[in-house]
Amino acid sequence: MKKLILAALILFQISLVLAVQPFGAETTFINSTRAPIDEAQSIQAQAGNVTEINIFGYSPTQTWQGYFGNITGTIQLADAGDNVMYNWSLASPQGEIYASTNDSINWANIQCFNFTAEGNYNPETGNEGNTSMYGTNLTQLEELFNIDWDDVDGVNETFNLFDHDKFYTNNLEFSENECRSTRLFGDAGNGTDGEFEEVLMYEPTTRSVVFASIIDEDVMGFDNRSHDFQMLVLEDGHGTDTEESTYYFYVELE
Repeated sequence: MKKLILAALILFQISLVLAVQPFGAETTFINSTRAPIDEAQSIQAQAGNVTEINIFGYSPTQTWQGYFGNITGTIQLADAGDNVMYNWSLASPQGEIYASTNDSINWANIQCFNFTAEGNYNPETGNEGNTSMYGTNLTQLEELFNIDWDDVDGVNETFNLFDHDKFYTNNLEFSENECRSTRLFGDAGNGTDGEFEEVLMYEPTTRSVVFASIIDEDVMGFDNRSHDFQMLVLEDGHGTDTEESTYYFYVELE
């Protein structure tokens, strides 16, 4: 009987150290649009004249894809066979949405992305939950997506803040303002503190860049509609590159 009790205690203690990690998210495609092309405006030309004009125009980014939408989900108590003992439905959940081009993230090693990391991919054992030291750096990342150092929509021009709420990934705490971050525009037409915050992360085992959007609850978004999240991901559309990238989505609900 003592052996049985001891075994039960050991099993119980092991179950306590299993981290809650992001799960693959089920996505539903609704639509995909881009800004309309503005009509050309005319100015009269007359032989012999020289005319001073100022020109202003818009062009779509060739570096970023945007995603936005709403989230519903369930926190559940289930076994390895996905047999549910109990669940709690969430109409407007809290947590994070993650996106990466890799479908097998090792969440136990997740870190903040570091613009000035060494880039030599030495092991980072024990550095989980902190900032990457040896992984992909800004120069390497921008080269992967054909971004020039002086592009106005580059990675460092976009993720130019250390200003985000505290969040948890795989039971690792990321303190307030710890990682590189950005704020996507809400209905005010600019980034607002505490709304639509996105964090740039890195996973060294698979050398994966991970985009993390901190979930908001029913916040008015860029299109004057209520959304739970808005996020940007990198996509190379420069020059003659018209190939699409595949992103995998993960969610961790609270």
